[in-house]
Parts: sequence; structure tokens; C-alpha cells
Amino acid sequence: MAGPQPGMPGAFPAAPASMAGPPQKKMDLDSIPSTTQVIQDDRVQHGGQIFCTNTRGQVPPLVTTDFTVQDQGNASPRFMRCTTYSLPCTAELAKQCQVPLAAVIKPLARLPKKETPLCVVNHGDSGPVRCNRCKAYMCPFMQFIDGGRRFQCGFCSCVNEVPDSYFQHLDHLGRRVDLYQRPELSLGSYEFEATIDYCKKNHPPNPPAYIFMIDVSYNNIKSGLVKMICEELKTLLEKLPREEGMENSPIKVGFVTYNKVLHFYNVKSSLAQPQMMVVSDTAEMFIPLLDGFLVNYQESSAVIANLLGQIPDMFADTNESETVFAPVIQAGVEAFKAAECSGKLFIFHSSMPTADAPGRLKNRDDKKLVNTEKEKTLFQPQKSVYEQLSKDCVLTGCCVDLFLFPSQYVDLASMADVTSHTGGSVYKYNNFLMAKDGEHFLRDLRKDVQKSIGFEAVMRVRTSTGFRATDFYGAIHMNNTTDVEMAAVDCDKAVTVEFKHDDTLSVESGALIQCALLYTTISGQRRLRIHNLSLNCSSQLSEVYRSSETDSLINFFAKSAYRAILNQPIKTVREILVSQTAHMLACYKKNCAGPSAASQLILPDAMKVFPVYMNSLMKTAPLVGSTELPTDDRAHQRLLVMSLGVEDTQLMLYPRLIPLVSKEPPAPVRCSEERLCESGIFLLENGHVMFLWLGQAISPDHAQKIFNVPSISHLQGHMVRTQHTYFHKGCTSFKCTLDVMCVREQVLKGVQSVRFDTHSYL
Repeated sequence: MAGPQPGMPGAFPAAPASMAGPPQKKMDLDSIPSTTQVIQDDRVQHGGQIFCTNTRGQVPPLVTTDFTVQDQGNASPRFMRCTTYSLPCTAELAKQCQVPLAAVIKPLARLPKKETPLCVVNHGDSGPVRCNRCKAYMCPFMQFIDGGRRFQCGFCSCVNEVPDSYFQHLDHLGRRVDLYQRPELSLGSYEFEATIDYCKKNHPPNPPAYIFMIDVSYNNIKSGLVKMICEELKTLLEKLPREEGMENSPIKVGFVTYNKVLHFYNVKSSLAQPQMMVVSDTAEMFIPLLDGFLVNYQESSAVIANLLGQIPDMFADTNESETVFAPVIQAGVEAFKAAECSGKLFIFHSSMPTADAPGRLKNRDDKKLVNTEKEKTLFQPQKSVYEQLSKDCVLTGCCVDLFLFPSQYVDLASMADVTSHTGGSVYKYNNFLMAKDGEHFLRDLRKDVQKSIGFEAVMRVRTSTGFRATDFYGAIHMNNTTDVEMAAVDCDKAVTVEFKHDDTLSVESGALIQCALLYTTISGQRRLRIHNLSLNCSSQLSEVYRSSETDSLINFFAKSAYRAILNQPIKTVREILVSQTAHMLACYKKNCAGPSAASQLILPDAMKVFPVYMNSLMKTAPLVGSTELPTDDRAHQRLLVMSLGVEDTQLMLYPRLIPLVSKEPPAPVRCSEERLCESGIFLLENGHVMFLWLGQAISPDHAQKIFNVPSISHLQGHMVRTQHTYFHKGCTSFKCTLDVMCVREQVLKGVQSVRFDTHSYL
């Protein structure tokens, strides 16, 4: 087998064109394994059940199944999922099957109310017990010996002395008698209160701050966006995140408005009116005030409400259309430095920064580059100033969330570069109209402000001997090869970690993974969140395939492909995806399946819908070389997927298509054009965008009941947005109709589609 191809971990060069064979006839969809059926079968088998984590290498239910996790020594799949739960014992086996070895880790994932929250362990001034050699934290994989006076590390086999304060006797089975009283000895996930040694400059951190930075240029004022933001903040600031049991949030808040200069506001509680200070020297950004800029909302609520009421009027007559951007982020960094705290910037911006200032951008949206060697430059940030800003933000603990309201190309690849390296999120509303997009934006803003989050995060993934973490994908920054740094990490962010062999793995001892996340809570407490997972090892390829998980595999392939397009032609990346898929399945057929016809495709049971997901991935905007797709939309989706967890990529790549006109309770059907009928009504959603698909021949009764009109023809004047929907010819996935309308070869005649905001229905 050929070796890995640079830029695509685990991948290999595409097969020569001569091996492609003659054109194939159109495949019967019913002969393809059904994704919806696989999901439904898993729900029937595991839905509503308790998943106990006491078994090594146990494959969890699918992410689409509702189940309850009982932590009994391994981390919940909500925190950590693997591409396979049985690793091949040798690098040669791994190379032979080409199944990527990876874990998708969502360290701060939400837990359902019916599941027990993570326990917090406090070891006092001595801090958590760790292995002296590999620094792994105490966990259920440590073996106590010599009557409990020493323990052997499960990761590196080093024998360590047990501190006197941590000593406990062993029972007749060699287990500590306090096993179930100590979460770190009996659970897969838990938290330690970190000691002063884990804090910057050996000083306890201050509570974080949120700074709201509003673009008050002409377009945002005239569209009513600035007024909408200010009105929403008046109530939203009452709901800032807080620790359980706290009456008020400790998070401080600050406010900046800007166009080509920046306006800082003093909202100190003792003031009768807010005060504005203007910084026009954007080349040397500084904070004009310290006392009164970052304040406690409860103490300054009256002054803040006054300010938010005045901002729309202050700029009502503005004609300024030029804006800066990089200096806005730099101002936030300087503010956090001055206050000696971490925090998040909420930036509301609408146009390309063209004012004469650091980070000024020029239009480089050249459609002639699509499908050429230089297409990758469209996804690369164009200014080194943003690369340095990312480093400054991570060092300071400054996370950037960007809300974009563009009416034309803004070079999102450059503007969102800092966001993509600081653990932030990008929200994009093309051609923003308050009536159409206002509620969508406000829901996104509320969720973003209120979500649980940690700051100044550093993550380290340790493994037992024989393999190691080699590559990391996510909204992260890395100064070295081992420490994953994030200015902030929230409950929706995931990091995908790839592993490689460096020795032979043992079938008897298996393989261990420990993820340790050091972060600051919103109350300013430094904590260590630990997740542990044990996997099987096998010398049988059939076991590797049997223990694979398609949803995690496609998450890895999506992120590795989206990273690869920064350095390789998209055509090459697509060929690699096809080749590796074919290689994985061919290896299974050759080594694990019984005799069959040479032309027959034999799929592992755990991967039988993998080709469908891969087909969907290849139809996503970043991997479709089309001049009809806006460059900013392609760049946005690429950055979005890089930080998503398994459940989010599963739904995004294979949306739910639900027929609404049926005697049976609505249930998803295959995402195929052939499943549509002119007398039907279908709901299509992928977690980000929702479509209501209406057949022209729907009955008057349904039109009357659902829309209160005599027939579908009467809807034309009442739709939020009406547009024809286009499909790829022979498309078996609706992904091409989602975030961007892809104009393709044929229009479904007599059918119209209405696009609605997802949040209005979920």
C-alpha cells in the first residue's frame, strides 16, 4: 500500500484513471443501505436504555439515539467518541485497512438533566495525584500495589509512591476500600479543583468579561440592526451565565462602537450619564480608560440601559461607510490585558474592512481561481496581522465571536481567522433584513451569550504506550505538538484527535486515552476536567471494522479534507476521499468477508452507510469546485465544520427529510430527489437551515389546514422567501440545497421551495 499523502492524514494517492472502469448504470436507491433505516434500527435496539461504561471497547449507540449514560469507569460518549473501539495491534494492520484512528472530544459537552453532573474533587494544597513519569492524572486505570502504598500507572507502567494524605488500604481483590467514595477511582469523567500552580503567574484568575463591539457604520444604522442589538442587550445582560447557586453572574461587561474609529464607553455605576472616549489612532491601539470600562452589570445596569438607548440616536445621521476590523480585536486584547482577565468579544460587523488601518483587506474573490491550483488561496487568510492577532488572543485568553451581516463579499476567510483559532464561532446572515432574519439572529445571540463556557483552556491528550496523538482539528491554536490551546471552549466545541502507532499494542492490556482540560470557570476558578477511555486492541481486521463508528469516521474525514484544501487542489482532495473509501471497503471484502462476485460490494455492518455519508461530504460547498457558490459561504462552512462534534456533522452532512402529509407519525425518509412527490409536503433541516418543500399538487384541504389559503397558488404573496430549488443530477443527498442555493443542471418542474429559519420550528 502507498504511504500517507501530505496534508491528508491517513490518506493515500488516488488510483490511476485507467482503473476507474466503464461508466456504471444508475444505481437503484433501494439497493443502497438506508441511513434512515440504520438510525431507526439503532433507536429500536438502544433507545431509552441505559448505557453503562464499565466495559472496555464498548461501542456506544449512535448519536441519533436517545439513551442514558451511566458512568462506570469510562467517559460518556457525549464527551468522547472514537472512529473504532478496537485498535489494530500494529502499524502494518492499520496501514492495511486504512481505517483512521481518531477520537472526537467534546470536553464541556452538555449532559441531559437525567444524567449525573460531573463530580468536583478537591485535594487541597497538594493538588491532584499524578504519575511522576508521564504526568497522567489519577484515574480508574491506575493499579494499586504493596498494600496501597504504591500505584502503577496504566499509561506508562511507572510505579509511583502514594502520598501519605492519599493512602488507603486495599480489599481482598486488591482494590482500595474507598474506591466508590473517590470519583477519580471509579468514574470515567470528573473534575479537580486546580491549585495555584495551575494559574498564570501563580495568581488566582479574575472572573472573565464580555465586550460587545458594534459596527455603527451607515448600513447597520439604516437597516435597524444597531437598534435591534441595543434593545436585545437590555434584557439579555440579565441572563449572563452563572455558576449553579449564584444569584448574579460574576462576568463583567464592556461596550465599544466603531466605524473607522473606535468609541469606548465609561459606564461606571456612579455616573449619571455614560461617557464616550474616541480613539482615532487605530495603528497604535490602546484603552483610553480602565476604571469604568469593564463593570459589573448589576451595579451599572441603569447607566448601561441609558447607553444602549442612546447609541442608535448618536449615530443616526452617520454617513460613514468605511470600517476597521483588526484594531477592534486588538482593543479587546488590550482591555483584557489591562484588567488581567480573560473573556469574549462579541463583534457585530457588516462589511469588508477597507479603512486605512492594520488588517485592511482588498477584494480577492476571483472566480477564475476555482478548479485551479490556486483555488486554495481563496480559503487562506490574506494578512499576517490576523495570524499575530490570533496568537495575542490565545495568550491573553480573548475569544472572538463574529456576527457577520454582509451584502457582498467580505473575505470571511481572513476576517474569521482569529475566530477559528480562539475557540470562537462565526454567524453569518447574508443580505440581512430585520423582518426575515431578525429573530434568527437574536436566537443565535441569546444562545451564544448564555451557553456554558470555560476560558484560558489548555488540553493535553495522553495515551498508553504503543500509540500517541499526532494531529488535532478544531477551533484551536497550537504552539507545540502536544498542547491544544483555546482562548475559550464552550459546550458545543469539539476537538478531533488523530492517533498513530509507535509500537505494537497488546490485546490483553488494550489501549488507554486520557484527555485533561485545564480551564477557568465563569466564577474565576481554575479547574481540571478529566475524561478517560479504554479501547480494545485486536490482531483481527474483522474486529477493527466491527467496532468502527461511521458518524465519527465522517467527522474525521470532513475535518481532514477541509484542512487539506488549504494546501492542495480540491480535485486532489476529492480523489483522496474516494480512494481511501474504496480502499477501506476493498480491504474488508478481501480479508473479512466470504467468497463473492468480483463486482459485488461487501460492506461491514458498522459501515454500511459510510459511502452515503462520504457522497454527502463530497457535495458540501467547500469541496464542490463551482463558480456559482459564493466564496464566503464556502469558507464559512469550512470553518464551521472544523469545530463541530459528531452529532452536528452527522446531521449537517445527511439532513432529515420528513414527509408531513401522511397518516402515520412523521418519520424521516431517504434524502433523495426520488422520495419527493408533487402531492407531498416535506420538511428538510440540517440543524442550521430549514426548508419547507411544497409539491404543486398538494390537496386544497392541506393548503387550507396548514396555510389557511384555498390552494398553494395563493401562497405566493405570503412567503418569507420564494425560490426555485435546484439539485445535482442523480443527487442522493440534499446537502447541495442547504446553506447556499447551488444552481445545477435541472429544476424540478412545478415545484417550489420556501426557506424558513430553523429556530422557528425547533
